[in-house]
Amino acid sequence: MPSRVLVTGAAGFIGSHLTERLLANQVAVICLDNFNDFYDPEIKRENIRVFLEDPRFTLREGDIRDQSLVEKIFVDHRPDAVIHLAAMAGVRPSIKDPLLYNDVNVNGTCVLLEAVRKYPVSNFIFGSSSSVYGARDTVPFSEKEDVTRPISPYAATKVAGEILCYTYHHLFNIPVTCLRFFTVYGPRQRPEMAIHLFARLIRDGETVPIFGDGSSRRDYTYIGDIVDGVIRSLERPFGYEIINLGESSTVPLKELVTLLEEGLGKKAKLKMLPDQPGDVPVTFADVSRARELLGYEPSISIEKGIKKFVEWFGRG
Repeated sequence: MPSRVLVTGAAGFIGSHLTERLLANQVAVICLDNFNDFYDPEIKRENIRVFLEDPRFTLREGDIRDQSLVEKIFVDHRPDAVIHLAAMAGVRPSIKDPLLYNDVNVNGTCVLLEAVRKYPVSNFIFGSSSSVYGARDTVPFSEKEDVTRPISPYAATKVAGEILCYTYHHLFNIPVTCLRFFTVYGPRQRPEMAIHLFARLIRDGETVPIFGDGSSRRDYTYIGDIVDGVIRSLERPFGYEIINLGESSTVPLKELVTLLEEGLGKKAKLKMLPDQPGDVPVTFADVSRARELLGYEPSISIEKGIKKFVEWFGRG
């Protein structure tokens, strides 16, 4: 296990859970986060508030596109591994502002890889997405699939990030693992993501928008399982690998709403709407490669995971 890890986006949903686990494992964490207003920055500050008391935690506030800042972080802290999670997130917002998504997600990744070229690390982990698979009928999704036809700018930037990572691995022998996350949920989930959004609307008695007929299916993956997969990747550097991290089961949207209704003890008011551009009908991870290379084994079912989420949500 590396002793000092740079985590970009460490104040976010996945990043804060990962930071918590790393600190518990006695790993020093350098957090690079710009606390942008994609959602309330105070939520992100609250995510890391407790870490500020830990001497092994260092906060560097700024943007991954800032070359001088990124280089200074490498000079000052000499991280021996990088976990790159910072990105503009979300399929639908990327359709409204593709230039911003490209600038942050592609150029920002390139800035980090350039820094790693100058200041080598033992492992570079890139947070990718199941969105790269696009709209396809063949399930489950395997890492061997062609991903050259993404259907949203967000997905395209994640494909581009994986390709950039390969290029830097090929040219400069940087060890890279690209982890394709499948619909991560759990405590601290971003407020605009479906589970958190639906829970808030159901609690407040407001209408829950359902795009399509409710039959779309997602491979919902509990945050604890995702963090376990990332830690296992950190401990096992490869040359260049792409690995799915998912639950490897699918849940229809209507069933998800039912689980939230049961957890919250309240019926949802549904409003059926047309399908949204960029949305895909199904995501389903083939995790056989993660099992083989990482010993990854997701352990939290959607039923257990929703209960854990509702417990956290009820405390908010």
